[in-house]
Amino acid sequence: MPLNARLFIWFRVFFNARFYYPVLAVFFVDLGLTLDQYALLNVAWAASIVALELPLGAVADRFGRRPLIVGAAAIMVIEMAVMAFAPAGDPDLLFWVFFVNRLLSGLAEAAASGADEALAYDTLKNEGCADKWPVVLSRLQRRMSVGFMIAMVVGAAVYDPTLVNRVFGTDFDATTTLRFPVYLTLGLSLGALGIALRMTEPAPAEPKPPMTLRDSVRETLGAGKWILATPFALAVVVYGCLIDSPGRIVMTLVSTIYRWYGIPEAFYGVLGATLGLLGLISPTIATWLMRKLSPWGIYVVIVVLALGSLFGLAQGSAAVGIASMGLLGIGFNLLGFFTSHYLNLVAPSESRATILSFRSLAGNLSYGVFGWLYAVFFVWKAGGERPAPNSQLETDTLAGTLQWIPIVFLVLLVPVFIASRRVGRMCECEVRT
Repeated sequence: MPLNARLFIWFRVFFNARFYYPVLAVFFVDLGLTLDQYALLNVAWAASIVALELPLGAVADRFGRRPLIVGAAAIMVIEMAVMAFAPAGDPDLLFWVFFVNRLLSGLAEAAASGADEALAYDTLKNEGCADKWPVVLSRLQRRMSVGFMIAMVVGAAVYDPTLVNRVFGTDFDATTTLRFPVYLTLGLSLGALGIALRMTEPAPAEPKPPMTLRDSVRETLGAGKWILATPFALAVVVYGCLIDSPGRIVMTLVSTIYRWYGIPEAFYGVLGATLGLLGLISPTIATWLMRKLSPWGIYVVIVVLALGSLFGLAQGSAAVGIASMGLLGIGFNLLGFFTSHYLNLVAPSESRATILSFRSLAGNLSYGVFGWLYAVFFVWKAGGERPAPNSQLETDTLAGTLQWIPIVFLVLLVPVFIASRRVGRMCECEVRT
């Protein structure tokens, strides 16, 4: 496998497997923010990606993908430094510090999104082995699963002061250990930067002329028109948005959901790692589905997994909720695998990064809208007031809002399902050709 493809896999692992993920929501709450403020910060994160995704994708297609990847890693270092040393004690100041942090995080995501994937895929294409892309995706998912398992176990363990003090004989309190997962992720960001610097730019098929602002706008609009004019690509993007948005809301709330179930915090990482093991088998499932089902059938399977998981998580049972989280994780892995596989299969090379950026843009735009609506709905369900962090009102409101997420998902799914079924045969013909 070419060096760029191997580095792409490790870059994704270091960039995405973050030690604070198992305690992400409770980290913000324990620092003094409320759940609706946390939801609004996620909206700001998504909005920054939406604003920057397409311009940076066009820049990557014209000037090269490597500079964007290196820039993304460097911004991640700054982002994690802000998060690691954010001042506590003043909730208003803390909110705006994390607002800056979320904007930086969105900028890093926007810079890396599409550019790293396009660089790796075009390297394979230049060397005559583009058909190995599913193999790259399989290795990526397996190694990311291992990375997430390690991050989940270690991140949750170092967050718990009782466990840390028992193991190391220290006397840390919760206000100190809650930042330990962030410190470890800061170390990962330096590793991601080192990996990005080792990447090389694949030689373009022909030199590109200097880029003007008009060229950038034209290329961006051209990629968008291509997606709208390509039914299969449009269906892949729409299903990605539809499944990703409610699922990501739940994923970002998982630690508070576990707290609602009554699960001790020390077990969050163990649960995350155990569920992460499912990522090791997801590529095998994806390969089997690719052989047995059409693209239409594959997305039906993913929708069923997502819908069943969202209903299961709202039941309030720890056993059902954990099983549902596992199914949702498998569904997310399959969604990422097939979205990347099918879009790279049909996308023209000269606008690949921009098209992949459109995919990410659409996903983050829908997630931002969904997240903002969830924050408004959360406050409304709480009686028009912002519940205090870790209060019974906050827990009761969380339980009430989770019951509505699968219902909204189902309402949005029906018209998309009907419309996409009508163009299903046309879409499958495009894939075969």
